[in-house]
Amino acid sequence: MIYKDFQDLKLSALGMGAMRLPVTAGDDSAIDEAATAEMVAYAIEKGINYFDTAWGYHGGHSEEVLGRVLGKYPRESFYLATKFPGYDLSNMDKAEGIFEKQLEKCGVEYFDFYLFHNVCEMNIDAYLDEGYGIFEYLLKQKEAGRIRHLGFSAHGSYEVMKRFLEAYGSEMEFCQIQLNYLDWSFQGAEDKAELLHSYGLPVWVMEPLRGGKLAVLSEKHMERLRKFRPEEKAPAWAFRFLQSVPDVTMILSGMSDFGQLQENIHTFEEDKPLQKEEMETLLAIADEMLKKSSLPCTACHYCVSHCPKGLDIPSLLELYNEHCFTGGGFLAPMALMAVPGDRHPDACIGCRSCEAVCPQQIKISEAMADFAAKLKA
Repeated sequence: MIYKDFQDLKLSALGMGAMRLPVTAGDDSAIDEAATAEMVAYAIEKGINYFDTAWGYHGGHSEEVLGRVLGKYPRESFYLATKFPGYDLSNMDKAEGIFEKQLEKCGVEYFDFYLFHNVCEMNIDAYLDEGYGIFEYLLKQKEAGRIRHLGFSAHGSYEVMKRFLEAYGSEMEFCQIQLNYLDWSFQGAEDKAELLHSYGLPVWVMEPLRGGKLAVLSEKHMERLRKFRPEEKAPAWAFRFLQSVPDVTMILSGMSDFGQLQENIHTFEEDKPLQKEEMETLLAIADEMLKKSSLPCTACHYCVSHCPKGLDIPSLLELYNEHCFTGGGFLAPMALMAVPGDRHPDACIGCRSCEAVCPQQIKISEAMADFAAKLKA
Protein backbone atom coordinates (compact mmCIF):
# COMPACT_ATOMS: atom_id res chain seq x y z
CA MET A 1 0.00 0.00 0.00
CA ILE A 2 1.20 3.48 -0.88
CA TYR A 3 1.11 5.97 2.00
CA LYS A 4 0.88 9.75 1.91
CA ASP A 5 2.13 12.21 4.50
CA PHE A 6 -0.47 14.41 6.15
CA GLN A 7 1.03 16.51 8.91
CA ASP A 8 2.39 13.88 11.34
CA LEU A 9 0.27 11.03 9.94
CA LYS A 10 0.82 8.34 7.33
CA LEU A 11 -2.45 7.86 5.46
CA SER A 12 -3.11 5.04 3.02
CA ALA A 13 -3.36 6.64 -0.44
CA LEU A 14 -6.56 4.65 -0.96
CA GLY A 15 -9.36 5.22 1.50
CA MET A 16 -12.48 3.10 1.87
CA GLY A 17 -15.68 5.06 1.34
CA ALA A 18 -18.84 3.85 3.04
CA MET A 19 -21.46 5.31 0.71
CA ARG A 20 -21.73 2.22 -1.51
CA LEU A 21 -21.33 -0.68 0.90
CA PRO A 22 -22.76 -4.09 -0.06
CA VAL A 23 -26.50 -4.32 0.59
CA THR A 24 -29.11 -7.06 0.72
CA ALA A 25 -32.01 -7.45 -1.72
CA GLY A 26 -31.04 -4.26 -3.51
CA ASP A 27 -32.19 -2.14 -0.56
CA ASP A 28 -29.74 0.73 -0.05
CA SER A 29 -30.69 1.07 3.61
CA ALA A 30 -30.09 -2.64 4.31
CA ILE A 31 -26.31 -2.93 4.56
CA ASP A 32 -24.88 -6.45 4.42
CA GLU A 33 -22.89 -6.18 7.63
CA ALA A 34 -21.15 -9.54 7.28
CA ALA A 35 -19.92 -8.69 3.77
CA THR A 36 -18.87 -5.24 4.97
CA ALA A 37 -16.92 -6.76 7.86
CA GLU A 38 -15.13 -9.10 5.46
CA MET A 39 -14.17 -6.19 3.21
CA VAL A 40 -12.97 -4.05 6.11
CA ALA A 41 -10.87 -6.92 7.47
CA TYR A 42 -9.20 -7.39 4.09
CA ALA A 43 -8.72 -3.63 3.66
CA ILE A 44 -6.98 -3.34 7.02
CA GLU A 45 -4.88 -6.44 6.32
CA LYS A 46 -3.69 -4.86 3.06
CA GLY A 47 -2.87 -1.52 4.65
CA ILE A 48 -5.93 0.72 4.26
CA ASN A 49 -6.23 2.85 7.38
CA TYR A 50 -8.73 5.57 6.35
CA PHE A 51 -12.50 5.02 6.41
CA ASP A 52 -15.02 7.63 5.33
CA THR A 53 -18.71 7.70 6.23
CA ALA A 54 -21.46 10.31 6.64
CA TRP A 55 -24.73 10.98 8.45
CA GLY A 56 -26.96 10.28 5.46
CA TYR A 57 -25.20 7.37 3.74
CA HIS A 58 -27.32 4.22 3.35
CA GLY A 59 -30.38 5.84 4.85
CA GLY A 60 -28.46 6.84 7.97
CA HIS A 61 -27.09 3.36 8.70
CA SER A 62 -23.56 3.69 7.31
CA GLU A 63 -22.14 5.28 10.46
CA GLU A 64 -23.73 2.61 12.64
CA VAL A 65 -22.50 -0.37 10.63
CA LEU A 66 -19.03 1.01 10.02
CA GLY A 67 -18.76 1.90 13.70
CA ARG A 68 -19.63 -1.64 14.78
CA VAL A 69 -17.27 -3.21 12.26
CA LEU A 70 -14.34 -0.94 13.08
CA GLY A 71 -15.06 -1.31 16.79
CA LYS A 72 -13.41 -4.74 16.64
CA TYR A 73 -10.04 -3.11 15.97
CA PRO A 74 -7.81 -0.97 18.20
CA ARG A 75 -8.95 2.65 17.92
CA GLU A 76 -5.46 3.89 17.10
CA SER A 77 -5.16 1.46 14.15
CA PHE A 78 -7.52 3.37 11.83
CA TYR A 79 -8.63 6.87 10.93
CA LEU A 80 -12.37 7.58 10.83
CA ALA A 81 -13.98 10.46 8.95
CA THR A 82 -17.57 11.65 8.96
CA LYS A 83 -19.38 14.89 8.15
CA PHE A 84 -21.90 17.49 9.30
CA PRO A 85 -24.96 17.03 7.05
CA GLY A 86 -25.38 20.56 5.73
CA TYR A 87 -26.84 19.21 2.50
CA ASP A 88 -30.14 19.39 4.42
CA LEU A 89 -30.87 22.96 5.53
CA SER A 90 -33.11 21.73 8.34
CA ASN A 91 -29.95 20.44 10.06
CA MET A 92 -28.24 23.80 10.31
CA ASP A 93 -29.41 24.55 13.85
CA LYS A 94 -28.73 21.02 15.10
CA ALA A 95 -24.92 20.85 15.00
CA GLU A 96 -24.48 19.80 18.63
CA GLY A 97 -27.21 17.15 18.64
CA ILE A 98 -26.05 15.65 15.37
CA PHE A 99 -22.39 15.57 16.40
CA GLU A 100 -23.15 13.85 19.68
CA LYS A 101 -25.36 11.32 17.91
CA GLN A 102 -22.61 10.62 15.35
CA LEU A 103 -20.14 9.79 18.10
CA GLU A 104 -22.74 7.44 19.56
CA LYS A 105 -23.56 5.80 16.21
CA CYS A 106 -19.90 5.24 15.41
CA GLY A 107 -19.06 4.09 18.92
CA VAL A 108 -16.05 6.41 19.25
CA GLU A 109 -14.97 9.23 21.51
CA TYR A 110 -13.46 11.33 18.71
CA PHE A 111 -13.31 11.62 14.93
CA ASP A 112 -9.94 11.74 13.25
CA PHE A 113 -11.37 13.79 10.39
CA TYR A 114 -14.59 15.79 10.34
CA LEU A 115 -15.98 17.71 7.37
CA PHE A 116 -18.55 20.35 6.54
CA HIS A 117 -20.48 18.17 4.10
CA ASN A 118 -21.21 19.26 0.53
CA VAL A 119 -20.54 22.99 0.49
CA CYS A 120 -22.57 24.19 -2.50
CA GLU A 121 -24.80 26.94 -3.89
CA MET A 122 -27.77 25.70 -1.89
CA ASN A 123 -26.17 25.94 1.57
CA ILE A 124 -23.24 28.35 1.37
CA ASP A 125 -25.20 31.23 2.93
CA ALA A 126 -26.35 29.03 5.80
CA TYR A 127 -22.84 27.65 6.38
CA LEU A 128 -21.53 31.23 6.60
CA ASP A 129 -24.39 32.40 8.83
CA GLU A 130 -22.89 32.99 12.27
CA GLY A 131 -26.35 32.68 13.76
CA TYR A 132 -26.24 28.91 13.35
CA GLY A 133 -22.86 28.71 15.05
CA ILE A 134 -21.78 25.57 13.18
CA PHE A 135 -18.21 26.73 12.59
CA GLU A 136 -17.73 27.88 16.17
CA TYR A 137 -19.18 24.67 17.58
CA LEU A 138 -16.94 22.43 15.47
CA LEU A 139 -13.88 24.49 16.40
CA LYS A 140 -14.72 23.90 20.07
CA GLN A 141 -14.92 20.17 19.44
CA LYS A 142 -11.52 20.32 17.81
CA GLU A 143 -10.07 22.22 20.76
CA ALA A 144 -11.53 19.54 23.05
CA GLY A 145 -9.86 16.77 21.02
CA ARG A 146 -13.14 15.31 19.77
CA ILE A 147 -12.18 16.33 16.22
CA ARG A 148 -8.56 15.83 15.29
CA HIS A 149 -8.64 17.42 11.82
CA LEU A 150 -11.28 19.72 10.34
CA GLY A 151 -12.02 20.14 6.63
CA PHE A 152 -14.84 20.37 4.12
CA SER A 153 -16.21 18.64 1.05
CA ALA A 154 -17.57 20.59 -1.89
CA HIS A 155 -19.77 19.89 -4.89
CA GLY A 156 -20.31 23.59 -5.49
CA SER A 157 -18.72 25.92 -7.99
CA TYR A 158 -15.29 27.53 -7.81
CA GLU A 159 -16.95 30.75 -6.62
CA VAL A 160 -18.77 28.95 -3.80
CA MET A 161 -15.58 27.24 -2.66
CA LYS A 162 -13.78 30.56 -2.72
CA ARG A 163 -16.42 32.17 -0.50
CA PHE A 164 -16.11 29.35 2.01
CA LEU A 165 -12.32 29.55 2.00
CA GLU A 166 -12.31 33.32 2.39
CA ALA A 167 -14.39 32.87 5.53
CA TYR A 168 -12.94 29.71 7.06
CA GLY A 169 -9.83 28.84 5.06
CA SER A 170 -7.41 29.59 7.88
CA GLU A 171 -8.98 26.83 10.01
CA MET A 172 -9.41 24.23 7.25
CA GLU A 173 -6.84 21.45 7.00
CA PHE A 174 -8.02 19.62 3.87
CA CYS A 175 -10.76 19.66 1.25
CA GLN A 176 -12.60 16.85 -0.50
CA ILE A 177 -13.71 17.47 -4.10
CA GLN A 178 -15.06 15.46 -7.02
CA LEU A 179 -11.93 14.89 -9.07
CA ASN A 180 -11.29 12.59 -12.02
CA TYR A 181 -10.04 12.94 -15.56
CA LEU A 182 -13.55 13.54 -16.88
CA ASP A 183 -14.32 16.37 -14.44
CA TRP A 184 -10.86 17.89 -14.84
CA SER A 185 -12.47 20.27 -17.33
CA PHE A 186 -16.18 19.27 -17.19
CA GLN A 187 -16.68 20.45 -13.60
CA GLY A 188 -13.63 22.70 -13.45
CA ALA A 189 -11.81 20.35 -11.08
CA GLU A 190 -8.43 21.59 -12.29
CA ASP A 191 -9.26 25.16 -11.25
CA LYS A 192 -10.66 23.97 -7.92
CA ALA A 193 -7.47 22.01 -7.22
CA GLU A 194 -5.41 25.11 -8.00
CA LEU A 195 -7.60 27.15 -5.64
CA LEU A 196 -6.95 24.68 -2.84
CA HIS A 197 -3.23 24.76 -3.64
CA SER A 198 -3.25 28.55 -3.21
CA TYR A 199 -4.57 27.99 0.32
CA GLY A 200 -2.01 25.26 1.01
CA LEU A 201 -4.73 22.62 1.41
CA PRO A 202 -4.20 18.99 0.43
CA VAL A 203 -6.82 17.43 -1.83
CA TRP A 204 -9.08 14.57 -0.78
CA VAL A 205 -10.70 12.94 -3.84
CA MET A 206 -14.27 11.66 -4.10
CA GLU A 207 -15.82 10.04 -7.18
CA PRO A 208 -12.49 8.98 -8.72
CA LEU A 209 -14.41 6.71 -11.12
CA ARG A 210 -17.27 9.15 -11.68
CA GLY A 211 -19.91 6.90 -10.17
CA GLY A 212 -18.62 3.95 -12.18
CA LYS A 213 -18.63 5.68 -15.57
CA LEU A 214 -14.82 5.46 -15.73
CA ALA A 215 -14.71 1.85 -14.55
CA VAL A 216 -15.54 0.59 -18.05
CA LEU A 217 -14.39 2.27 -21.27
CA SER A 218 -15.15 1.45 -24.88
CA GLU A 219 -12.87 -1.02 -26.63
CA LYS A 220 -11.77 1.78 -28.97
CA HIS A 221 -10.58 3.87 -26.05
CA MET A 222 -8.95 0.92 -24.28
CA GLU A 223 -6.97 0.08 -27.42
CA ARG A 224 -5.41 3.54 -27.35
CA LEU A 225 -4.48 3.17 -23.68
CA ARG A 226 -3.08 -0.36 -24.01
CA LYS A 227 -0.38 1.00 -26.32
CA PHE A 228 1.12 2.62 -23.24
CA ARG A 229 0.26 0.13 -20.48
CA PRO A 230 -1.09 -3.18 -21.77
CA GLU A 231 -1.76 -4.52 -18.28
CA GLU A 232 -3.77 -1.61 -16.86
CA LYS A 233 -7.55 -1.85 -16.68
CA ALA A 234 -9.92 1.11 -17.01
CA PRO A 235 -10.26 1.80 -13.24
CA ALA A 236 -6.49 1.77 -12.83
CA TRP A 237 -6.14 4.50 -15.47
CA ALA A 238 -8.48 6.70 -13.45
CA PHE A 239 -6.41 6.14 -10.31
CA ARG A 240 -3.10 6.68 -12.15
CA PHE A 241 -4.46 10.02 -13.33
CA LEU A 242 -5.04 11.02 -9.71
CA GLN A 243 -1.58 9.83 -8.74
CA SER A 244 -0.34 12.41 -11.26
CA VAL A 245 -2.16 15.38 -9.73
CA PRO A 246 -0.10 17.43 -7.24
CA ASP A 247 -1.52 17.84 -3.73
CA VAL A 248 -3.75 14.74 -3.94
CA THR A 249 -3.32 13.03 -0.59
CA MET A 250 -6.39 10.84 -0.16
CA ILE A 251 -8.34 8.98 -2.87
CA LEU A 252 -11.66 7.62 -1.65
CA SER A 253 -13.40 4.78 -3.42
CA GLY A 254 -16.88 3.57 -2.51
CA MET A 255 -16.29 -0.11 -3.18
CA SER A 256 -19.42 -2.24 -3.06
CA ASP A 257 -18.02 -5.73 -3.45
CA PHE A 258 -14.93 -7.72 -2.56
CA GLY A 259 -13.66 -7.90 -6.13
CA GLN A 260 -13.58 -4.12 -6.51
CA LEU A 261 -11.71 -3.84 -3.24
CA GLN A 262 -9.09 -6.39 -4.29
CA GLU A 263 -8.54 -4.78 -7.68
CA ASN A 264 -8.22 -1.26 -6.26
CA ILE A 265 -5.82 -2.35 -3.54
CA HIS A 266 -3.68 -4.04 -6.19
CA THR A 267 -3.55 -0.76 -8.12
CA PHE A 268 -2.40 1.11 -5.02
CA GLU A 269 0.51 -1.22 -4.40
CA GLU A 270 2.43 1.08 -6.76
CA ASP A 271 2.59 4.79 -7.45
CA LYS A 272 2.72 5.02 -11.26
CA PRO A 273 1.86 8.57 -12.39
CA LEU A 274 1.16 9.24 -16.05
CA GLN A 275 3.71 10.46 -18.54
CA LYS A 276 2.93 13.50 -20.71
CA GLU A 277 1.64 11.56 -23.72
CA GLU A 278 -0.41 9.25 -21.52
CA MET A 279 -2.02 12.24 -19.81
CA GLU A 280 -2.82 13.92 -23.12
CA THR A 281 -4.40 10.74 -24.47
CA LEU A 282 -6.53 10.22 -21.38
CA LEU A 283 -7.81 13.80 -21.41
CA ALA A 284 -8.55 13.51 -25.13
CA ILE A 285 -10.65 10.42 -24.39
CA ALA A 286 -12.52 12.40 -21.75
CA ASP A 287 -13.30 15.10 -24.31
CA GLU A 288 -14.61 12.49 -26.72
CA MET A 289 -16.84 10.98 -24.05
CA LEU A 290 -18.29 14.37 -23.17
CA LYS A 291 -18.92 15.46 -26.76
CA LYS A 292 -21.30 12.55 -27.24
CA SER A 293 -23.78 13.89 -24.71
CA SER A 294 -22.91 17.55 -24.07
CA LEU A 295 -24.06 20.72 -25.81
CA PRO A 296 -21.07 22.81 -26.98
CA CYS A 297 -21.84 25.95 -24.97
CA THR A 298 -18.79 28.23 -24.65
CA ALA A 299 -20.46 30.60 -22.14
CA CYS A 300 -20.09 33.57 -24.47
CA HIS A 301 -23.27 35.02 -22.88
CA TYR A 302 -24.62 36.47 -26.14
CA CYS A 303 -27.86 34.65 -25.35
CA VAL A 304 -28.36 36.21 -21.93
CA SER A 305 -28.97 39.76 -23.13
CA HIS A 306 -31.58 38.48 -25.60
CA CYS A 307 -33.60 36.41 -23.10
CA PRO A 308 -36.86 38.21 -22.14
CA LYS A 309 -37.08 36.07 -18.97
CA GLY A 310 -33.56 36.95 -17.82
CA LEU A 311 -32.40 33.34 -17.63
CA ASP A 312 -28.72 32.60 -17.01
CA ILE A 313 -28.66 30.31 -20.03
CA PRO A 314 -24.95 29.32 -19.93
CA SER A 315 -25.26 28.21 -16.31
CA LEU A 316 -28.45 26.29 -17.06
CA LEU A 317 -26.82 24.57 -20.03
CA GLU A 318 -23.85 23.62 -17.85
CA LEU A 319 -26.23 21.99 -15.38
CA TYR A 320 -28.15 20.38 -18.24
CA ASN A 321 -24.95 18.82 -19.58
CA GLU A 322 -24.10 17.50 -16.12
CA HIS A 323 -27.59 16.09 -15.63
CA CYS A 324 -27.64 14.40 -19.05
CA PHE A 325 -24.16 12.90 -18.77
CA THR A 326 -24.78 11.57 -15.28
CA GLY A 327 -28.20 10.28 -16.17
CA GLY A 328 -29.85 12.26 -13.40
CA GLY A 329 -28.30 12.59 -9.97
CA PHE A 330 -28.46 15.30 -7.33
CA LEU A 331 -26.00 17.94 -8.52
CA ALA A 332 -28.23 19.88 -10.93
CA PRO A 333 -31.36 19.82 -8.71
CA MET A 334 -29.22 20.86 -5.75
CA ALA A 335 -27.65 23.78 -7.63
CA LEU A 336 -31.08 24.93 -8.85
CA MET A 337 -32.28 25.17 -5.25
CA ALA A 338 -30.21 28.35 -5.02
CA VAL A 339 -31.80 29.81 -8.18
CA PRO A 340 -35.12 31.70 -8.02
CA GLY A 341 -38.01 29.69 -9.42
CA ASP A 342 -38.63 32.17 -12.22
CA ARG A 343 -35.08 31.53 -13.45
CA HIS A 344 -35.41 27.73 -13.74
CA PRO A 345 -35.43 25.99 -17.14
CA ASP A 346 -39.21 25.66 -17.11
CA ALA A 347 -39.41 29.48 -17.20
CA CYS A 348 -38.22 29.41 -20.82
CA ILE A 349 -41.06 30.54 -23.11
CA GLY A 350 -39.48 29.10 -26.26
CA CYS A 351 -39.19 32.42 -28.09
CA ARG A 352 -35.80 31.38 -29.54
CA SER A 353 -34.37 34.90 -29.35
CA CYS A 354 -31.29 33.35 -27.77
CA GLU A 355 -30.87 30.86 -30.60
CA ALA A 356 -30.68 33.66 -33.16
CA VAL A 357 -27.42 34.90 -31.62
CA CYS A 358 -25.85 31.60 -30.47
CA PRO A 359 -22.48 31.13 -32.26
CA GLN A 360 -22.71 27.36 -31.62
CA GLN A 361 -26.24 27.18 -33.08
CA ILE A 362 -27.49 25.32 -30.00
CA LYS A 363 -31.22 24.65 -29.90
CA ILE A 364 -31.51 26.24 -26.49
CA SER A 365 -35.30 26.23 -26.23
CA GLU A 366 -35.39 22.47 -26.84
CA ALA A 367 -32.66 21.94 -24.24
CA MET A 368 -34.58 23.98 -21.64
CA ALA A 369 -37.78 22.02 -22.30
CA ASP A 370 -35.93 18.72 -22.06
CA PHE A 371 -34.15 19.83 -18.89
CA ALA A 372 -37.44 20.82 -17.27
CA ALA A 373 -38.97 17.46 -18.19
CA LYS A 374 -35.97 15.54 -16.81
CA LEU A 375 -36.12 17.42 -13.52
CA LYS A 376 -39.79 16.51 -13.09
CA ALA A 377 -39.30 12.84 -14.02
